[in-house]
Amino acid sequence: MIIESILTTLDPAGTANFAPMGVEWGEQEIIIKPFLETTTFKNLRDTGAAVVNLTDDVMLFAQGAIATVQFPAVPATAVRGVVLEAACSWREVEVRSLDATPPRARVVTAVAHRGFRREFLGFNRARHAVLEAAILATRTQLLPAEQIRDEFARLQVIVDKTAGPREREAMALLSDFVRTAPSERTEPASR
Repeated sequence: MIIESILTTLDPAGTANFAPMGVEWGEQEIIIKPFLETTTFKNLRDTGAAVVNLTDDVMLFAQGAIATVQFPAVPATAVRGVVLEAACSWREVEVRSLDATPPRARVVTAVAHRGFRREFLGFNRARHAVLEAAILATRTQLLPAEQIRDEFARLQVIVDKTAGPREREAMALLSDFVRTAPSERTEPASR
């Protein structure tokens, strides 16, 4: 099962990278599949650790999908990494194996520590819609512009019906990005 998370990694110098990423979830093992050219892949390869943060704040997914961002974080407990302050819960993981076959790596990690800050209330329909819009925003160079516009229009209806202020703000951010995105844009390297 794929669970959407904010994955945090550190480079060898200790600079944090925050990347929205779906991971293959397991209680003892989590599989991460970053593209080879990303900061996430390079950090996993170079440092062997990450933190898989679960959060219900879709603004973080929206911002992270379209830009290189820094979010408030605190040091991890068991691995060299950081925990997102907005995380409901998290898993600190250590790399066990790394297959760098293009175009995406397959990084098998073992859970070294579990953390919990607050209950995860889940995603209502608007939060799901924003999450899907964030994923689409990373695909502007891969999918036809008309397909993305049509899907955004469908998702906007859901946001209009069920969103709170944070979800409306996140959807507006993504809509502005997609509206102005050149079709030749490449996937953000920070992910």
